Parts: sequence; structure tokens; C-alpha cells
Amino acid sequence: MNHSSTCAACEARYELRFISLFNRGRGYVFPCDAEGHVELDALSLQSRINYFYARVVVGNELSVPTVMLVP
Repeated sequence: MNHSSTCAACEARYELRFISLFNRGRGYVFPCDAEGHVELDALSLQSRINYFYARVVVGNELSVPTVMLVP
């Protein structure tokens, strides 16, 4: 097997992005899988706090999250 011929999908990285509804360029970004699932155990304590906060304020302060492929 040739290790240099790995597929791009196997190495793909994704981010879950919550964008501020009021402050352009502000928001929260978390690593996730292609379906938007965040591995909470892999986050730092502060990142977990931010993630839960972001989920709570969707629609009031932040947009519905989107999954983005990291180039």
C-alpha cells in the first residue's frame, strides 16, 4: 500500500462555526466531524464553556451553526 496516496476526505478537517448576529467577524469556532459533532472531551475547559454558551444563545446572539471544511 502506498501511504502517499491517502484520500483528501480521510484527512479532511471540519469546524462548527457560530457567527455573531450583531458584531461582524465575531463568533465561536470548534473542531468537529463532517456532521457537526464536537468531541467535548477533546476541548479545554474554557472551550467547553464557550461551546455550551454558544449553543444556548443561538438565535439571540449567534447564528445557527454551520459546518465548514477547513482548507
